[in-house]
Amino acid sequence: MWGGLVVQLGAQSIYTCVDAKGRRLTADRPIAECTDREQRVLSSGGLVKGKLAPTLTAEEQAAAELKAQKAVEERNRQAEEKRINRALLNRYPNRAAHDKERDTAAATADNVIVAANKRLITLQEDRKRLDVELEFFQGDIAKAPVKLKRQIDDNTRNIEAQKRFILDKQAERKRIDTRYDQELIKLNQLWAQREAPVRPPASAPSASR
Repeated sequence: MWGGLVVQLGAQSIYTCVDAKGRRLTADRPIAECTDREQRVLSSGGLVKGKLAPTLTAEEQAAAELKAQKAVEERNRQAEEKRINRALLNRYPNRAAHDKERDTAAATADNVIVAANKRLITLQEDRKRLDVELEFFQGDIAKAPVKLKRQIDDNTRNIEAQKRFILDKQAERKRIDTRYDQELIKLNQLWAQREAPVRPPASAPSASR
């Protein structure tokens, strides 16, 4: 496929180029020997009407398409970054707004952890009571009645589940700190850019008389 022309070409065009051997060629149609280089397109009067771009090889075409794809991806990435930055500024117009939401999120997570630890203490106290009952059977669970066995099994499962729950909530609490720390770094940059004075473009120097 021939490359596109700089201008729309009409009839009676003359194509001219210098091929790989240094020969100047002229024809009334695109010159096959110059598909790898630019060809000038002249009118019948010898005026330049346009230029015919070189034909790309399969590898060059693939490289050009990949370059164009990466350019589109980069534009999309920049557009998405701008959208996220605008959303951050709308949500947190200043440091106080960010600190307030962070404190609320942290307090909510801390309250859940405190309640979970209280529940764990209750379960552990229940286990002490069950262990006391088990002593009547020389501490041998095999000799204990079915009801006591079931209570001990349930208590064991509940304690392990509660410990896992607490670990999950503690990890979530750390994620909250990490999230707001990272947001604050970005927001400090955005707030600074927003407050920076807009400098007018430098005027061109006047010509000396």
